[in-house]
Amino acid sequence: MTRSTTQPGRSTRAAGSTWRNWAGNVTSRPVREVSPASAEELADAVRRAAEDGLRVKTVGTGHSFTSIAATDGVLVRPHLLSGIRRIDREAMTVTVESGTPLKRLNTALAREGLSLTNMGDIMEQTVAGATSTGTHGTGRDSASIAAQIRAMELVTADGTLMTCSATENPEVFAAARIGLGALGVVTALTFAVEPVFLLTAREEPMSFDRVTSEFHQLHAENEHFEFYWFPHTDNCNTKRNNRSAGPAAPVGRVSGWVEDELLSNGVFQLACSLGRAVPPVIPALAKVSSRALSARTYTDIPYKVYTSPRRVRFLEMEYALPREAAVSALRELKAMIERSPLKVSFPVEVRTAPADDIALSTASDRESAYIAVHLYKGTPHRAYFTAVERIMTGHGGRPHWGKVHTRDAAYFEKAYPRFGEFTALRDRLDPDRRFGNDYLRRVLGD
Repeated sequence: MTRSTTQPGRSTRAAGSTWRNWAGNVTSRPVREVSPASAEELADAVRRAAEDGLRVKTVGTGHSFTSIAATDGVLVRPHLLSGIRRIDREAMTVTVESGTPLKRLNTALAREGLSLTNMGDIMEQTVAGATSTGTHGTGRDSASIAAQIRAMELVTADGTLMTCSATENPEVFAAARIGLGALGVVTALTFAVEPVFLLTAREEPMSFDRVTSEFHQLHAENEHFEFYWFPHTDNCNTKRNNRSAGPAAPVGRVSGWVEDELLSNGVFQLACSLGRAVPPVIPALAKVSSRALSARTYTDIPYKVYTSPRRVRFLEMEYALPREAAVSALRELKAMIERSPLKVSFPVEVRTAPADDIALSTASDRESAYIAVHLYKGTPHRAYFTAVERIMTGHGGRPHWGKVHTRDAAYFEKAYPRFGEFTALRDRLDPDRRFGNDYLRRVLGD
């Protein structure tokens, strides 16, 4: 099956506009912006940038909290590179243009009776942006979105259109699935898919002591387990997702709106705004918020279970730890908050992932647990994030590439056994750092 939704033509916009990410903490002023409508037009844009001595970066929906996509050169907006190119039902793969939003991919696959195996908890990002930064959900056996890639196409620094897979340019494929935008501009991705299935979600409040003491058991007994701990309380909200034979029993329209929109977004937005204005009220608000969401069970297709609307804007730091270190780190985090003057209005999110074979995946070669901390947009974050980072690095943590952190290449060289493999490949594919920026200089070195 072949389908194309790209449009003919290309637009180029000169300097003058400032690009901002979703959270508003990163800005950049490119010399020009381009919106290519094909891989060939993108390759031409890269060649022209090289002629002009300009660097090139692609931005999707701006959901990274780091400056990974910022540039002072040519900014590529991939919104015209969108849609499904091909569905191969024999190989059970789908090939999709790089600028396709995950939401559009998920709904299109569902119409075809197909689904990704696992996904993150939001679906606003483009497929290339999500995979290039290592976006993940939670899973005992199924890994990140990038781990579901079976082939990819990218434009390298000399304007060459390269395809890679486990059998074609395998050394590029091993690294480029989570390439940080450092190896080339991704133009298309081929994902493994499977027949659409049902998941039963069981959401249940649980105490901090219980969820931490039973964490490894809960992980082992469920295909997908995650939980949120509300700082300044002993309350957690757990979620267990497991495959189901059905029948489907979706969340009711009214109850879903109350839980997912009114409470999780509307009321929470008001609580965060109040907490930012009057920090001393945050612990009391946390106690109320942590008890507002009740237990519920529902069964639906994957993207309607895995993902949730996230309308409250925030800053986030997330670290991947060896899974066996997660409970100790969480208890240290809780003790740190309790003895400090910090007032934290956002819950702490905990998820898991199996080991994978991608060079710069945060789960590369080790089973991992993810601990993510957030603060409401506009809230001073340095003290909290610095204290959290000290705990996470003490356990050998690897920060999410698209979320706030202060680590550098010297740290990553020790944290990733295959770090040198990635940087050597970068030296070969982009010796002049056409795809470089200040962030990549910090995390990958010169």
